[in-house]
Amino acid sequence: MSVVPRRLSWWLRMRQIWDRLSVYLPIFLMGLMALATYWLVRNTPTVADVAFVAVPQHAPDYFMQNFSVKIFDQHGRLKSEMAGAQGRHFPDTDTLEIEQPRIRAISKEGQVTTARAMRAVINADGSEVQLFENAVLIRDAIKMSTTEMQPRSELHSEFLHLFANTEIIRTHLPVALIRGSEDRFTADHLVYDNLERILQLQGRVHGTLVARKPKPQ
Repeated sequence: MSVVPRRLSWWLRMRQIWDRLSVYLPIFLMGLMALATYWLVRNTPTVADVAFVAVPQHAPDYFMQNFSVKIFDQHGRLKSEMAGAQGRHFPDTDTLEIEQPRIRAISKEGQVTTARAMRAVINADGSEVQLFENAVLIRDAIKMSTTEMQPRSELHSEFLHLFANTEIIRTHLPVALIRGSEDRFTADHLVYDNLERILQLQGRVHGTLVARKPKPQ
Protein backbone atom coordinates (compact mmCIF):
# COMPACT_ATOMS: atom_id res chain seq x y z
CA MET A 1 0.00 0.00 0.00
CA SER A 2 2.90 2.35 0.51
CA VAL A 3 4.46 1.89 -2.98
CA VAL A 4 1.70 3.55 -5.00
CA PRO A 5 1.72 6.79 -3.08
CA ARG A 6 5.49 7.04 -3.55
CA ARG A 7 5.18 6.52 -7.30
CA LEU A 8 2.35 9.01 -7.44
CA SER A 9 4.38 11.51 -5.50
CA TRP A 10 7.33 11.12 -7.89
CA TRP A 11 5.06 11.58 -10.94
CA LEU A 12 3.52 14.68 -9.47
CA ARG A 13 6.96 16.17 -8.86
CA MET A 14 8.02 15.43 -12.45
CA ARG A 15 4.89 17.13 -13.76
CA GLN A 16 5.55 20.15 -11.59
CA ILE A 17 9.13 20.35 -12.87
CA TRP A 18 7.97 19.98 -16.48
CA ASP A 19 5.31 22.60 -15.99
CA ARG A 20 7.95 25.00 -14.68
CA LEU A 21 10.30 24.16 -17.53
CA SER A 22 7.55 24.62 -20.08
CA VAL A 23 7.08 28.16 -18.81
CA TYR A 24 10.74 29.00 -19.50
CA LEU A 25 11.05 26.92 -22.70
CA PRO A 26 10.11 29.77 -25.13
CA ILE A 27 12.70 32.00 -23.48
CA PHE A 28 15.29 29.23 -23.78
CA LEU A 29 14.47 28.68 -27.46
CA MET A 30 14.64 32.41 -28.14
CA GLY A 31 18.05 32.42 -26.49
CA LEU A 32 19.22 29.60 -28.76
CA MET A 33 17.93 31.47 -31.81
CA ALA A 34 19.73 34.62 -30.69
CA LEU A 35 22.98 32.69 -30.28
CA ALA A 36 22.53 31.10 -33.71
CA THR A 37 21.86 34.48 -35.28
CA TYR A 38 24.93 35.95 -33.59
CA TRP A 39 27.06 33.07 -34.89
CA LEU A 40 25.79 33.57 -38.43
CA VAL A 41 26.50 37.30 -38.30
CA ARG A 42 30.04 36.69 -37.04
CA ASN A 43 30.81 34.13 -39.75
CA THR A 44 29.06 35.72 -42.74
CA PRO A 45 31.27 37.96 -44.96
CA THR A 46 30.36 41.60 -44.49
CA VAL A 47 30.19 44.35 -47.10
CA ALA A 48 33.50 45.68 -45.83
CA ASP A 49 35.18 42.38 -46.76
CA VAL A 50 34.21 42.78 -50.44
CA ALA A 51 36.40 45.06 -52.51
CA PHE A 52 34.41 47.58 -54.55
CA VAL A 53 35.97 49.64 -57.34
CA ALA A 54 34.72 53.20 -57.24
CA VAL A 55 33.38 54.47 -60.56
CA PRO A 56 35.25 57.64 -61.55
CA GLN A 57 33.01 60.68 -61.65
CA HIS A 58 33.62 63.90 -63.54
CA ALA A 59 33.46 66.13 -60.48
CA PRO A 60 35.94 68.87 -59.48
CA ASP A 61 38.12 68.37 -56.43
CA TYR A 62 39.07 72.04 -56.01
CA PHE A 63 38.03 75.51 -57.21
CA MET A 64 39.72 78.84 -57.84
CA GLN A 65 38.01 82.22 -58.01
CA ASN A 66 39.39 85.31 -59.81
CA PHE A 67 42.85 83.79 -59.89
CA SER A 68 46.11 84.63 -61.64
CA VAL A 69 49.16 82.40 -62.11
CA LYS A 70 52.53 83.72 -63.35
CA ILE A 71 55.56 81.74 -64.52
CA PHE A 72 59.07 83.21 -64.58
CA ASP A 73 62.27 81.93 -66.20
CA GLN A 74 65.52 81.25 -64.36
CA HIS A 75 66.51 84.89 -64.74
CA GLY A 76 63.30 86.16 -63.18
CA ARG A 77 61.72 87.32 -66.46
CA LEU A 78 58.01 86.74 -66.95
CA LYS A 79 57.35 83.88 -69.37
CA SER A 80 53.60 83.47 -69.15
CA GLU A 81 50.55 84.47 -67.17
CA MET A 82 47.16 82.85 -66.90
CA ALA A 83 44.10 84.36 -65.27
CA GLY A 84 40.42 83.50 -65.10
CA ALA A 85 37.13 84.20 -63.40
CA GLN A 86 36.86 80.62 -62.13
CA GLY A 87 38.96 77.49 -62.35
CA ARG A 88 37.93 73.88 -61.68
CA HIS A 89 40.24 70.87 -61.55
CA PHE A 90 38.84 67.45 -62.51
CA PRO A 91 40.88 64.52 -61.14
CA ASP A 92 39.38 61.89 -63.46
CA THR A 93 40.80 63.63 -66.55
CA ASP A 94 43.49 65.66 -64.72
CA THR A 95 42.39 68.77 -66.57
CA LEU A 96 41.76 72.36 -65.54
CA GLU A 97 38.64 74.09 -66.86
CA ILE A 98 38.67 77.88 -66.75
CA GLU A 99 35.85 80.35 -67.23
CA GLN A 100 36.78 83.57 -69.07
CA PRO A 101 40.46 82.65 -69.45
CA ARG A 102 43.12 85.22 -70.27
CA ILE A 103 46.51 83.84 -71.27
CA ARG A 104 49.63 85.87 -71.98
CA ALA A 105 52.95 84.44 -73.17
CA ILE A 106 56.26 86.18 -73.92
CA SER A 107 58.81 84.58 -76.24
CA LYS A 108 62.60 84.76 -75.89
CA GLU A 109 62.58 87.50 -78.52
CA GLY A 110 60.09 89.49 -76.46
CA GLN A 111 57.07 88.90 -78.68
CA VAL A 112 53.82 88.92 -76.72
CA THR A 113 51.01 86.50 -77.53
CA THR A 114 47.65 86.76 -75.79
CA ALA A 115 44.63 84.49 -75.88
CA ARG A 116 41.13 84.79 -74.52
CA ALA A 117 37.82 82.96 -74.77
CA MET A 118 34.69 82.19 -72.81
CA ARG A 119 36.06 78.85 -71.64
CA ALA A 120 39.33 76.91 -71.72
CA VAL A 121 40.44 73.35 -70.98
CA ILE A 122 44.11 72.76 -70.12
CA ASN A 123 45.73 69.34 -69.69
CA ALA A 124 47.93 68.26 -66.77
CA ASP A 125 51.30 69.53 -68.00
CA GLY A 126 49.96 72.59 -69.82
CA SER A 127 51.11 71.35 -73.21
CA GLU A 128 47.60 71.59 -74.68
CA VAL A 129 45.13 74.43 -74.37
CA GLN A 130 41.63 74.31 -75.88
CA LEU A 131 39.75 77.59 -76.22
CA PHE A 132 35.97 77.56 -76.68
CA GLU A 133 33.49 80.27 -77.71
CA ASN A 134 34.72 83.60 -79.07
CA ALA A 135 38.31 82.40 -78.99
CA VAL A 136 40.83 85.08 -79.96
CA LEU A 137 44.58 84.68 -80.31
CA ILE A 138 46.65 87.84 -80.84
CA ARG A 139 50.38 87.99 -81.60
CA ASP A 140 51.89 91.45 -81.35
CA ALA A 141 54.11 92.92 -84.04
CA ILE A 142 57.84 92.41 -83.64
CA LYS A 143 60.92 93.57 -85.48
CA MET A 144 62.67 90.50 -86.89
CA SER A 145 65.72 92.34 -88.30
CA THR A 146 66.83 95.82 -89.25
CA THR A 147 64.71 95.62 -92.40
CA GLU A 148 62.01 93.04 -91.62
CA MET A 149 58.98 93.68 -89.46
CA GLN A 150 56.51 90.94 -88.53
CA PRO A 151 53.07 92.59 -88.34
CA ARG A 152 50.44 91.99 -85.71
CA SER A 153 48.23 88.97 -86.40
CA GLU A 154 44.90 87.78 -84.98
CA LEU A 155 42.99 84.50 -85.08
CA HIS A 156 39.24 84.42 -84.42
CA SER A 157 37.20 81.21 -84.11
CA GLU A 158 34.72 79.39 -81.91
CA PHE A 159 37.42 76.84 -81.15
CA LEU A 160 41.22 76.95 -81.09
CA HIS A 161 43.50 74.08 -80.05
CA LEU A 162 47.00 75.19 -79.01
CA PHE A 163 49.93 72.76 -78.69
CA ALA A 164 52.67 74.46 -76.66
CA ASN A 165 55.50 71.95 -77.23
CA THR A 166 55.21 71.87 -81.02
CA GLU A 167 53.83 75.43 -81.37
CA ILE A 168 50.96 74.24 -83.55
CA ILE A 169 47.47 75.74 -83.65
CA ARG A 170 44.49 73.82 -85.03
CA THR A 171 40.79 74.37 -85.48
CA HIS A 172 38.11 72.36 -87.28
CA LEU A 173 35.67 75.28 -87.19
CA PRO A 174 35.48 78.41 -89.36
CA VAL A 175 38.32 80.79 -88.64
CA ALA A 176 39.30 84.34 -89.53
CA LEU A 177 42.93 85.47 -89.80
CA ILE A 178 43.76 89.16 -89.70
CA ARG A 179 47.30 90.21 -90.54
CA GLY A 180 48.36 93.77 -90.03
CA SER A 181 45.59 96.31 -90.34
CA GLU A 182 44.12 95.30 -93.72
CA ASP A 183 44.97 91.72 -94.81
CA ARG A 184 42.19 89.28 -93.96
CA PHE A 185 41.60 85.58 -94.65
CA THR A 186 38.71 83.25 -93.79
CA ALA A 187 38.56 79.46 -94.02
CA ASP A 188 36.63 76.43 -92.76
CA HIS A 189 39.67 74.87 -91.04
CA LEU A 190 43.17 75.94 -90.08
CA VAL A 191 46.51 74.38 -89.16
CA TYR A 192 49.41 76.69 -88.29
CA ASP A 193 52.95 75.48 -87.55
CA ASN A 194 54.84 78.33 -85.94
CA LEU A 195 58.23 76.54 -85.98
CA GLU A 196 58.05 75.83 -89.70
CA ARG A 197 56.18 79.06 -90.45
CA ILE A 198 53.58 77.10 -92.45
CA LEU A 199 49.94 78.16 -92.54
CA GLN A 200 47.30 75.82 -93.97
CA LEU A 201 43.85 77.21 -94.70
CA GLN A 202 41.38 74.51 -95.73
CA GLY A 203 37.83 74.37 -97.03
CA ARG A 204 36.25 77.51 -98.43
CA VAL A 205 39.09 80.01 -98.33
CA HIS A 206 38.67 83.70 -99.02
CA GLY A 207 41.36 86.32 -98.70
CA THR A 208 41.99 90.02 -99.11
CA LEU A 209 45.52 91.30 -99.63
CA VAL A 210 46.29 95.00 -99.75
CA ALA A 211 49.37 96.09 -101.68
CA ARG A 212 52.02 97.73 -99.56
CA LYS A 213 53.15 101.16 -100.52
CA PRO A 214 56.83 101.27 -101.40
CA LYS A 215 59.04 103.02 -98.91
CA PRO A 216 60.41 106.31 -100.09
CA GLN A 217 64.05 106.18 -101.16
